[in-house]
Amino acid sequence: MSLFTNKTLLITGGTGSFGNAVLNRFLQTDIGEIRIFSRDEKKQDDMRHEFQSKMPEVADKIKFYIGDVRDLASVKNAMHGVDYIFHAAALKQVPSCEFFPIEAVKTNVLGTENVLTAAIEAGVKNIVCLSTDKAAYPVNAMGTSKAMMEKVIVAKSRTVSPEKTKICCTRYGNVMCSRGSVIPLWIEQIRQGKPITITDPTMTRFIMSLEEAVDLVLFAFEHGESGDILVQKAPACTIKTQAEAVCELFGGDKDNIKVIGIRHGEKMYETLLTNEECANAIDLGNFYRVPCDKRGLNYDKYFKDGDVERNTLTEFNSNNTKLLTVEETKTKIEALSYIQEELKK
Repeated sequence: MSLFTNKTLLITGGTGSFGNAVLNRFLQTDIGEIRIFSRDEKKQDDMRHEFQSKMPEVADKIKFYIGDVRDLASVKNAMHGVDYIFHAAALKQVPSCEFFPIEAVKTNVLGTENVLTAAIEAGVKNIVCLSTDKAAYPVNAMGTSKAMMEKVIVAKSRTVSPEKTKICCTRYGNVMCSRGSVIPLWIEQIRQGKPITITDPTMTRFIMSLEEAVDLVLFAFEHGESGDILVQKAPACTIKTQAEAVCELFGGDKDNIKVIGIRHGEKMYETLLTNEECANAIDLGNFYRVPCDKRGLNYDKYFKDGDVERNTLTEFNSNNTKLLTVEETKTKIEALSYIQEELKK
């Protein structure tokens, strides 16, 4: 953790699943301070007590800031002395964003603009913003707001020297057992003797653990260049496969899975890398890097001196990536600390 030695890290939306995962990873290292910025005092108080209980010797490294990314003044109030930012604050629930799209814009788009504006003004060295596969070919309000968030990030990266402030973005799929995700719901349904409910058995989704989400953000932090969108090569599975894996782990009835249909704004499969992005994407082994388009607004030279070369990469989506079997999915789910705790119950 030498990059973080004695440094101050700010996590927006820090009381969520990602913020908790970062604290568990970083708190016992030589990092100087971790600031949790969010608008929910109850979640902050719960987090404060949790880490005072389980890591009392280092819990004083956590500092809590009440505020809202929608309010530039409250964001600026948390920025003094910050070296790095992980920007995770967002409205993430697809159906709620469908019904209240302007709220998604206020948090995901304008909130990101506020965070980046305040960070650049305060001289923050490195910012990683968290996006979603739903931003690629978006069909719902949440994905559209995240797609605009990415545009804000890339545009903002062009206005500041990367030596002063580096701004990167990560894009990833479903994080298993994160707050509001489906696996905890299924576990509760099994315990209550109810059938597991799924939207569509053939629907596919990328899956990753919270640890892998943190790994991607750290990879972007260390290896990304300003304006980059970084994507991890995640596996996927069908919703039915995932549900059957949870049934096998928790004693549910695989023959009693109830199909309830697709919810507002959902897609049959998700995309992490669009065909258009593939034209310039760089394969980094376990990751893809989509560099910022550095062209200016003077297009005349491109008409006179075009470039017909194109990458051979094609769209990377949850249908053409590796699809896990029930056994492979079960192994991946079983490795999660949340699942291990639930199995002990």
